[in-house]
Amino acid sequence: MIQRVLGVLLGLLLLVTGSAAWAQSPQTRAVHQALRRASTDTARVLLLADLAATYRYSRFDSVQWYARQGLDLARRIHYPKGEGRCLSRIALLLGERGNLPQALRVDLQALRLNEASHDLEGTARTLNQTGLLYFALDDYRPSLQYFFRARELYQLARTQDTSQLISVLTNLGASYEGLRRYDSAAFFLNQAWQLTQHAPSVHQSSWGNPAPYVLRELGLLQVAQGRPTEALAFYRRSVRAALPENDHRSACRSYQYMAELYRARHQPDSSIYYARKALRLGQQLPFVVGIVRNSKLLTAIFESQRQPDSTLKYMRLLLTAQDSLHNPRRIKQLDAIGFAEQQRLRELEAERKQFEGHVHTAALLAGVGVLLLVSVLLGRSNRQQQHANRRLQSLNEQVTHQAKELTAQRDHLARTLQELKIAQSQLVLREKMASLGELMAGVAHEIQTPVSSVRKFAASSAELCTELRQEISNALPPSHDQEVVDEMLQNLLQNQTRILQYAQRADSIVRGMLEYSQNGTSPRQLTELNTLAEEYLRLAYHDLRAKNRYFNAALTLRLDPAVGPVQIVRQDVGRALVGIFSATLLAVLQRQAGAEPEEGYVPQVELRTHRTTDSVEILVRDNGLGFSEEALATLFKRFPGPDNASADLGLPLSYDLITKGLGGQLSVSSTLHQGTEYRIILSLPAYTA
Repeated sequence: MIQRVLGVLLGLLLLVTGSAAWAQSPQTRAVHQALRRASTDTARVLLLADLAATYRYSRFDSVQWYARQGLDLARRIHYPKGEGRCLSRIALLLGERGNLPQALRVDLQALRLNEASHDLEGTARTLNQTGLLYFALDDYRPSLQYFFRARELYQLARTQDTSQLISVLTNLGASYEGLRRYDSAAFFLNQAWQLTQHAPSVHQSSWGNPAPYVLRELGLLQVAQGRPTEALAFYRRSVRAALPENDHRSACRSYQYMAELYRARHQPDSSIYYARKALRLGQQLPFVVGIVRNSKLLTAIFESQRQPDSTLKYMRLLLTAQDSLHNPRRIKQLDAIGFAEQQRLRELEAERKQFEGHVHTAALLAGVGVLLLVSVLLGRSNRQQQHANRRLQSLNEQVTHQAKELTAQRDHLARTLQELKIAQSQLVLREKMASLGELMAGVAHEIQTPVSSVRKFAASSAELCTELRQEISNALPPSHDQEVVDEMLQNLLQNQTRILQYAQRADSIVRGMLEYSQNGTSPRQLTELNTLAEEYLRLAYHDLRAKNRYFNAALTLRLDPAVGPVQIVRQDVGRALVGIFSATLLAVLQRQAGAEPEEGYVPQVELRTHRTTDSVEILVRDNGLGFSEEALATLFKRFPGPDNASADLGLPLSYDLITKGLGGQLSVSSTLHQGTEYRIILSLPAYTA
């Protein structure tokens, strides 16, 4: 029944869309024919997804129609692979229309379905689309991460669809162009063009021939390298290649680049001509990024020519499109969604490592069990009397040795605990360690579990030793009693192993605490300041989340690669940063948990670094409650009074460490109910090698 209804619907659709055949790509007809011949629902779902892809840059309504048809059918037949691919097409459409947060949500939903169904090509396509969302906002570093993951999966799957691999390579080149790393851009773009020229499958893919995209990005590279004439040639080739593909999006971008180039060459008439052509194509789709870029270009040209009517016309288009693409609330939503996805990936990786550890432990235990079983079988072949005497003697030696080991481990643990108490006392007594009180609570909680386990297994081992001595006191134990003795010894061995593991863990925690609690006399070390700042930001964030399990915040990193390695005292810089990070995170938590929740509020903390000729600047900004002018006046004082928000010693300690210990500057600016900005300036001559 489903097949008949679907066939009737497809027939009606072909009649209705026959007049719009101009909007098809060359691959559309072949996919339609394959869809009519499909004999299974799963094949129909995949073909509907491919059919939606053929309209991706020419007819957005058809993309939505076919993708929705495939999605409904996939859900009815419970086909997650097809559901993931159809959702990916819908996300592509949302991104082209400028709704980036919703596109990211749908992409992540499709990504989970792709991974659950082990669809490598589908996963790679979704990752590629996700990278394009960040590329549309000129945020090239996260886009590169998604593009490289997509390329790796395409290579792992050994995909036959060369068009998709070319698209990823071109996206990598375009991202490096945005970062102005032109050698890397040329490497990937030339690789993509070689595949486009020689791969036989580029004309067979439902995604079409990628030549228009590759050619226009090669033209951009020529502009960056100071060769405008060669760039125009590439743009025109891109337009010619886009015509048979009905690739309106590529034609729109090529015309846009031509208009920008003519404007740079002071040819406004040609610039207006091509910008208008690009704008018309962008409005037909609608392609929001193209509308923004071309309306902005036309507004600037007519404003320079003092034509207010035309300027106002295109400025209205620009403002409408910009509000759709660069709406601040949507950008915050996009950051929060992307950050949550990164958190999910980190948690999955941690779970995978934990599972591998369990498997490794189980394999070791199984190996020990097999060895014991072999020993028992071999022992039964010998004379029972002689074997019993030798075994009793061996067991006695093992028990004595293990008892000594247990005593040594207990002594070691006692020394470790004593060292921990000394370290904690030093932290309390020393004024510089006041900001570490909350971290110590987490460490104490971590140590409590291994210590408790050590005590439990030690007590169990003592009981086993007592029972074992009683059993050994019988000169000739029966065979059944020998099995009991073996079992007790095995349990004792397991207890001893666990005691050793927990003792080692407690010792590792104590060493980390002692290293972190060292004073400012520690030697300077050549340190990647960007990495150090990011690590301490995430440490403070997870410490706060451990106490507030439903708290989430978007951590935005704007780290200047030019900062590089700096000679610093790691402990002092770390303590100073922890005090500031804790203050910013607490501010956004308090605003989020206020008596009257703010609709659309997204907690955000931004970390930014910048290197100048003679200094390094670290900027930390939050959108929390902020401080009044009265509170700012005493923010860095150690004893400001009971009513002041800075009564915590974290910020005063950070101020002392930066200004007195490191010879730098720490300033703060704040707006009540809007946020606070902390600015650290460290002089380079005092710290660089």
